[in-house]
Amino acid sequence: MIGPLTHILPSRLREGSGEGLLDKGYKRPTGRSRELRNNATEAERKLWIQISARKLAGVRFNRQFPIGPFICDFVSRTAKLVIEVDGGQHAVDVEKDQSRTAFLEAQGYRVIRFWNNDVVERIEGVVSEIERVLADMPSPDPSRKREGS
Repeated sequence: MIGPLTHILPSRLREGSGEGLLDKGYKRPTGRSRELRNNATEAERKLWIQISARKLAGVRFNRQFPIGPFICDFVSRTAKLVIEVDGGQHAVDVEKDQSRTAFLEAQGYRVIRFWNNDVVERIEGVVSEIERVLADMPSPDPSRKREGS
């Protein structure tokens, strides 16, 4: 079964996307977010096809969404879930991702990560894992009960 990465990986594949935006000369995150959306990796494009337009559990995701000083690959603000898709070079600088994840968790988000090759080669397993994580998360609206509750 494909699951989120069991260890924390360093930030992003492309320079600047996982680092502080202001450090890279971006005054507003929208320009950098647009640039990243237009230059998505194969894995990001493949996952977006699966989760866009509320296709996954009726949950809305945004691509390359800024949270604080970071731009996250995919974010559901309602479910408070961040999905990161990371390349192999992410095993090098673990501390950056640990601090990034700590920041996002302090903002109330859960962060899950997948390797690029898992998304490209085993998309069904990745989607199943995201569905499982969403099902295990509390409903954002306490007045709505989940099915089976």
